[in-house]
Amino acid sequence: MRRYILLRSIMSVLVVLLIVHIFCSAGEGASILPGETAGGLRAGSARVNITPPVGITLIGSYGKPSDSILDDLYAKALVLSDGDTTLAIVSLDLLYSPLEDITGPVRDIITEKIGIPAENILVCATHTHSGPEVFRRSKLAPEKETPADDIDQFYLGSLIRKIAGAVSIAYNDMQEVKIGAAKGDLPEIIFNRRPRRPDGKVEMAFTLAEEVTATRKIVTDGEGNVKVTFSVPDKEFEFGPVDPDVSVLRVEDMEGGIIASLVNFGCHPVSIYPHLSTAISADYPAYTTKVVEQAEGGICLFALGLAGNIVPIQRGVEARKQIGKAIGGEALRRLQFVVTSGDVTLKALKKDVRFPTKKTSSSEEPTDADKTADYITTEIQVLRLGNIYILGLPGEVLVEVGMEIKRRAGVEKLFVISICNDSIGYVCQKRAYDEGGYEPTSATRLAKGAGEIMVSEALNLINGIR
Repeated sequence: MRRYILLRSIMSVLVVLLIVHIFCSAGEGASILPGETAGGLRAGSARVNITPPVGITLIGSYGKPSDSILDDLYAKALVLSDGDTTLAIVSLDLLYSPLEDITGPVRDIITEKIGIPAENILVCATHTHSGPEVFRRSKLAPEKETPADDIDQFYLGSLIRKIAGAVSIAYNDMQEVKIGAAKGDLPEIIFNRRPRRPDGKVEMAFTLAEEVTATRKIVTDGEGNVKVTFSVPDKEFEFGPVDPDVSVLRVEDMEGGIIASLVNFGCHPVSIYPHLSTAISADYPAYTTKVVEQAEGGICLFALGLAGNIVPIQRGVEARKQIGKAIGGEALRRLQFVVTSGDVTLKALKKDVRFPTKKTSSSEEPTDADKTADYITTEIQVLRLGNIYILGLPGEVLVEVGMEIKRRAGVEKLFVISICNDSIGYVCQKRAYDEGGYEPTSATRLAKGAGEIMVSEALNLINGIR
């Protein structure tokens, strides 16, 4: 009898312990941390308003205070986790996202508060020329560096905290998702502003007259390059290539509703600048993202593509709306039939890269692009989301440089984002230095060969993360 009572007591204790274990396990499963996963890919998105106060100096206002707001500016964040790796993609309605001024401080806060490693955080600027002047421009050229006293330090400090805050909000709002990518094209709204004369030299064409734009033709040359060409009176011009790709990333919940999207396209956001130099504006990306968000919901991030020498055919307040809506419409078209999956592994790689800078004999002599004075150090980054690759390049990358990467990478779903993580000026191919024009001369301190270095380093990084 005593033996039976003892055995029953032991069994009762075991049952109680088992029940406790089951409830504890259930409780643990119900309180999954934002960075963890319940058996699939998770993601969250957020936006934070970073519009500066009226009166702040704008990047294109020539020192004048801003006096109006056409569009609010935003920091938008997308955070993804596969349970082992967490990535953050941040899009800012700013001209640049310099490593020292913006990207580095933002990463430091995110790493400290959330734990996402710096190499997993990509910060890109939409490159609006109608945003606040908050950059020292330290890597562009010594004579172009902005003194700290000329920057609104209070706004800059608040800006950095708000950007990090957007990532934190997205991180804490993650849910199980599926993702996919697709690609459309929209060449008719852009052109290459570096047309060549018969002598092989470039004659810059920042804008075109209305009667010239009416002659537009879209052609594909023997090498597969898409070109937007025009007939210019009394000129024999050969117009260069454009990148027509509108690449889209779809992030949807388990019911198929979009919680976030990303649109990648290459065109200088200069619809407003310099016509309304004192108006705060996100330029055409504001309308691109608005179209997608209003039609599909969720938060839409814009990431600038290969825009170094690519500009809109038309400019102005109305043109900004038309361009933005056209890109948003193409993005919507491609987002409809994206094949998505939650069975995705995330990876990230980041590498420091040195670019040679030009050498000048004296301040009064022209820059010799073939001679090297020193180097600047920056970084190139790549994120892998399953079979989707997101390449982050610093600086304003000329389309010829970026298209060489696309051709040689052998990746179907490749997003190439410029003005990413740093600001180093224009990145040009060797031929551009011989042709002349704005970008390889006064607009960059990088020496001849910088574009080829970028191509090589980017391809090595993509191959390293396969």
